[in-house]
Amino acid sequence: MNTSLNAARRALDLDHVSTNPVDLLVVGGGVTGAGTALDAASRGLSVCLVEAHDLAFGTSRWSSKLVHGGLRYLARGEFGLAFESAVERGILMTRTAPHLVRTLPQLVPLHDRAHDPVVMAGLRAGDVLRRLARTPSRVLPPPRRVPAATALALAPGLRRAGLRGGLLAFDGQLVDDARLVVALARTAAGFGARIVTRARAVALTGTGAHVVDTLTGESLDVRARAVVNATGVWAGELVDVALRPSRGSHLVLSAATAGLAGTALTVPVPGARNRFALLLPQRDDRVYVGLTDEPVSGPVPDVPTVPRSDVDFLLAVASSVLERPLTDADVLGAFAGLRPLLAAGDGPSADLSRRHAVLTTGNVTTVVGGKLTTYRRMAADAVDATRLTTAPSRTAGIPLVGAGPATGPADLVARYGSEAARVAEVGEVAWAVHHEGALTADDVLDRRTRIGLVPTDRATAEPTITAQLAALTPPTPERRTRESRPHDTPDLSA
Repeated sequence: MNTSLNAARRALDLDHVSTNPVDLLVVGGGVTGAGTALDAASRGLSVCLVEAHDLAFGTSRWSSKLVHGGLRYLARGEFGLAFESAVERGILMTRTAPHLVRTLPQLVPLHDRAHDPVVMAGLRAGDVLRRLARTPSRVLPPPRRVPAATALALAPGLRRAGLRGGLLAFDGQLVDDARLVVALARTAAGFGARIVTRARAVALTGTGAHVVDTLTGESLDVRARAVVNATGVWAGELVDVALRPSRGSHLVLSAATAGLAGTALTVPVPGARNRFALLLPQRDDRVYVGLTDEPVSGPVPDVPTVPRSDVDFLLAVASSVLERPLTDADVLGAFAGLRPLLAAGDGPSADLSRRHAVLTTGNVTTVVGGKLTTYRRMAADAVDATRLTTAPSRTAGIPLVGAGPATGPADLVARYGSEAARVAEVGEVAWAVHHEGALTADDVLDRRTRIGLVPTDRATAEPTITAQLAALTPPTPERRTRESRPHDTPDLSA
């Protein structure tokens, strides 16, 4: 079961699919596409996945890194979706990717009485879903109220004036969403799926797709019995589907600036009902502040920018519960992702359902909507819709690469699981190139690691990583080795 992805395997896979048909062609290398490739390959189908850029290049790497139990859906009355989310969270945390998902304590600080009963009722309802999903309390303890002293111990940066305590709950947090996508793609490769990045599908046909190798400019036709279009917000470029993309922006701060350690803050948005911002601590002593939900129109960019209005909103909401107000000077970086929501009416994008949709026309199945947490269910539904097999989905019981007992440096164990010791031996850059399909410095900086989220960190690390990459990879006839833009860090000035 060879799960390694690299330039040599890419070349062999590309050569194979140029002359040999497959059962299923998956277009899109995000969490849904990689999950679909794994689902289909594990059912015995021959599979090729093509991705225009790199694994996790699009929306999948711009999430809040949460594997959540659907509390927001409960508030909207979408009980089925909330339960589905709770079930999938439990599968990730206990079976398929326990090495990539940790238990995250989340504190709702109580500075006034407006939200206490409603929020606690929601947290208790979420715990009922946790029990119905059979996720053990040792993984996700039940919620409870804590006094002010405990709240300050958990989050020292909280505003002390008027603090009456907090509501403490627990959810799942990915160590890195892009790492989940890479693990899915590699696990799919272990089942025989052919994973080809830098291969853009420019047109879908009834028997496959016309594909351009963006490294050489050469074209080929990939033949398949069925196609799954898992390109997210770009789905409408290949099929006729009406989407209303929604922008979710985050800011990157230092943990010391925010006064946080290992506990996240869930902050009620002043003047809004059932709307919250999040301050999410990360393992690298950073904190992500999110999340906006704003409709966007026009052409879909490769890398969305974070507008001034989103920065102001997030700083203001986060500052409402902190002792030290946040300013522009505290922002180390920013990122935004576009949710591929199915159009339904003219209301706010925040009101659109996060339930996924599977749409089939001829031999092409398009999957849109949904959430990162429920990717496995989306993938299973997409494969079912192709009618290529009657075998049931197996992925609820398939551990992803890296799952299992682990040894090695703690920081590597947290990101690579059982492969940590091997990564320590060769180094992260060499591992990314030889086993995780990284082809460029951007792949390493922006997706195999997340150094690129902070521009100053990126500028410091880029020369070293570029030199390491050059020493690891021989010259190739590639038309280019970098993306067309300097790098992937969104511009705050937009």
